[in-house]
Amino acid sequence: MLIGSYSPTLVIISLCVAILASYTALDLTGRIATAKGCTVHLWTAGGAFAMGIGVWSMHFIGMLAFKLPIDLGYDLTITLLSLLTAILSCGFALWLVSQPRLPAWQLAFGALVMGAGISAMHYTGMAALRMQPGIDYDPTLVGTSLLIAVGASGAALWIAFRLRQRSPHVTLFRCGAAVIMGIAIVGMHYTSMAAARFPDGSFCGAAVSGLSGKGLDNLVLITTLAVLSIALLTSVLDARLEARTADLARSLTEANRELTQLALHDPLTGLPNRVLLADRIEQAMSKVQEQGGCFALMFIDLDGFKPVNDAFGHQMGDQLLREVAVRLREDLRCQDTLARIGGDEFVLLVRLAEPDDALSLAARQVGLIARSFRVAEHDLQISASVGIALYPGNGQTAQDLLMNADAAMYHAKGSGKNGYSFFDASMNSNARKQLQLLQDLRNALDQEQFSLYYQPKFDANNGQPVGAEALLRWEHPTRGMMLPDTFIDIAEKTGLIIPIGEWVLNEACRQMREWYVQGYTDWRIAVNLSALQFCHAGLVQSVAKALSTHRLPANSLTLEITETTAMSDADASMTVLQELSAMGVDLSIDDFGTGYSSLMYLKRLPANELKIDRGFVRDLEHDSDDAAIVSAIVALGQALGLRIVAEGVETGVQQDFLTKLGCDSLQGYLLGHPLPAERFMLDIHRAEQLAIA
Repeated sequence: MLIGSYSPTLVIISLCVAILASYTALDLTGRIATAKGCTVHLWTAGGAFAMGIGVWSMHFIGMLAFKLPIDLGYDLTITLLSLLTAILSCGFALWLVSQPRLPAWQLAFGALVMGAGISAMHYTGMAALRMQPGIDYDPTLVGTSLLIAVGASGAALWIAFRLRQRSPHVTLFRCGAAVIMGIAIVGMHYTSMAAARFPDGSFCGAAVSGLSGKGLDNLVLITTLAVLSIALLTSVLDARLEARTADLARSLTEANRELTQLALHDPLTGLPNRVLLADRIEQAMSKVQEQGGCFALMFIDLDGFKPVNDAFGHQMGDQLLREVAVRLREDLRCQDTLARIGGDEFVLLVRLAEPDDALSLAARQVGLIARSFRVAEHDLQISASVGIALYPGNGQTAQDLLMNADAAMYHAKGSGKNGYSFFDASMNSNARKQLQLLQDLRNALDQEQFSLYYQPKFDANNGQPVGAEALLRWEHPTRGMMLPDTFIDIAEKTGLIIPIGEWVLNEACRQMREWYVQGYTDWRIAVNLSALQFCHAGLVQSVAKALSTHRLPANSLTLEITETTAMSDADASMTVLQELSAMGVDLSIDDFGTGYSSLMYLKRLPANELKIDRGFVRDLEHDSDDAAIVSAIVALGQALGLRIVAEGVETGVQQDFLTKLGCDSLQGYLLGHPLPAERFMLDIHRAEQLAIA
């Protein structure tokens, strides 16, 4: 019996190759598991080739490590057949573990097929020696090698299936599994080699014409390492590319989600916006048509939000809107929708058991808003006007319902605010008129439809003119001359009062400059400021620009603000008024006595003038209370060193009474009506000529 021996170096190399081949196989199963389409077949084919070469290389290096006291060689054809067997076996294994599931019977069958394939590879490789006489095998060891092959294959398949998905520490687990699998494969090979018996006198038939072992081990090792390294490197790079692609896909998904959120939700409050609200209304209408029932659309507009926003700044206004959204959502059900559709406007879509339920719900929303809000250590008080449209009944489309709820809201606002109103068909015509008025108002400035009328002011003691108040008029193309009280409210609500107010300021300064050049250097032109103008951040700059543009001395301009506006936020008002006063502009508190002033703040305000409201002047002849109030206002103004102006003087009795009280100047229809600049000056010249005569 010929006694064989092993090269320790090649044995260790064969073990390392087996471990590397096992790790490559485990990594490739992960690539196949995540691949899609035809890429699966490409990875399976490439993996089978690389893994097959690795397993076969381990076997062949193990055979090269075996030495007999005779020359050995390997038949090329049979050797290639053993390689093909290894590749097919590995291809089958990779296909099997790429399946979605691996039940026990399938695992057992796969282990049997793969174990048989590896055994066939080994014994085919042994046959490549073409030993004469043939190799005598120990049945027990052969059987053991087969069992090891099947067991190792089963373990390899199970491990590969379990570790094919990416998970934390998967690389570490694969390394450990590769060592176990490599030892099992090597164990099967050397058990099979131990089963071989070579009788005395045997010789290798392939020693002369077959592959020589001299230098072959290095060639096989280098080739195998190259193939396995390329396969492993390709797999790792592809995995990283796939991971980056997955990250990019996740980023795109997140970006799409955020874009959808932005497209359908209000960024400030997170509530649905107008687009999503329209879709929810359509869904609610469809549900009512299919299942019956009804729903209400409530248009909620905040009263008093603009003064808060302008006085405290947009940041405070935004926080207030968030608080309003939170409060309105307090009792909403999952099937209800609260949306913010712009500015301080919210819309509530709510399913109702009965149409009458809308009344109590609207009352609750009004009550919720009426409660004080605590924002940034400030207690803010606002209210809400709510318009209600019902479906079915108040519209056939989402747009109709929104428009009708909006019209009902305007009706509630016109009825005193802080309340609610159900839609009525008559409101549509009013809403259309308001909308048309708004459109016309937007065009009025561009088309130069505005003009100023001037009402004279006279010295109470000598009757000489001391200036005029500029009063806005709108020459509407179809409605004719319109007074401010017909359009100022809508101009305030839409913010158009800002450009209109700037035009009034510039036109008044231009006209006053003409009079100043004509010699009326002691006159003052008075311009009214609305609440929104007064709170606007650019007011001081606008005044300075108008004075500079028309080269008008600052003390020729008097700005009139109402008592309520000045006192709504006295500290903020103080800052603006002090800047205007420092500029040299005269400041007048208009409609004095109609609000609720703090005398402490009034004392601090840098005002030059108090203007007594016409409501007190009108009835002072017949109402002793009004006479007493006017007397008190005059006394207060004189004590504070302020000029006193009385407006609304229409009778001689009123003129005499106010003059005796000590008013500085008077204004009213008795003395002069508002007139365009040309007619105004004609009346002034006429009065001057009469005085001379």
